[in-house]
Amino acid sequence: MQIEQLNFHHLFYFWRVAKTGHLTQVATELHVSQSALSSQIRQLEDRLGEALFERTGRRLVLTETGQLALSYAEDIFGLGQELLGRLEGRGEGMVRLRVGSVATLSRNYQENWIRPLLGDPAVTLTLESGMLDDLLRRLLQHQLDVVLANDAVPAEPERPLHCRFLGSQAISLVGPATAWRGRTLRIPEDLSGLELALPGPRHALRGQFDALCVAAGVTPRLRAEVDDMAMLRLVARDSGWLTVLPEVVVQDELRTGVLVTVGRTTRLQENFYAITTLHRHRMERLEQLFADAAAPPDVAQSP
Repeated sequence: MQIEQLNFHHLFYFWRVAKTGHLTQVATELHVSQSALSSQIRQLEDRLGEALFERTGRRLVLTETGQLALSYAEDIFGLGQELLGRLEGRGEGMVRLRVGSVATLSRNYQENWIRPLLGDPAVTLTLESGMLDDLLRRLLQHQLDVVLANDAVPAEPERPLHCRFLGSQAISLVGPATAWRGRTLRIPEDLSGLELALPGPRHALRGQFDALCVAAGVTPRLRAEVDDMAMLRLVARDSGWLTVLPEVVVQDELRTGVLVTVGRTTRLQENFYAITTLHRHRMERLEQLFADAAAPPDVAQSP
């Protein structure tokens, strides 16, 4: 069989059905009849000389050959989607970089990370935030170039991802300067009964903090738990409570003296990761961001 004999239209139909396991759903999405969809997949099987599916109840299950074909189809059509994403909205000499960021990640950290590109006239940025699973789905569909997260994501056969460690920061306790300037507290030993605002339960940091408090027999008075770091920044600035967070979240308030650092501990760390697909097209400016992050100026490795 020669490459010109491979019908990529049939391969596209196979790819869509293989990802869902349901003919009816794909037929509806592609606005074709179920019989026409089945016929074209059978033609692909005839051309390849191998069965791609076997039926288990109402569901289609990939054969060993089908799994092999799917792995190649993912690369073929994934790169096609990446090509369209690159071309979409591209001006003469322009480069589009599409960055996804989990909702629990500090927007200050994200801005610090992309800062080298903000003055680059040849770069168009698309910045999105959301839940990690949805961002990874969009990444695998080549609708994003990179996802920034505070949790590591392992690579799996059905989810070929590369997770790059960017850096980490010790967690701080901050409070209003009017009440806490010059005062120091230990984390968590001195926090019993104190009013605290904390990252929400979905944040990687929260489990670490709760475990430290339980081990120390300390029970702070919880006043707010906030998933979104931009909102936690406002709470820290305006509430008058002590707040547990990475200092990068309130870097501007610390710089201007509205807030002060009351305590810091290396027993609590927020890590930062950049997640990409394994087979992505290399982008020079994205590679430079990875290189710059090796020693980030605004998210220092705390002693």
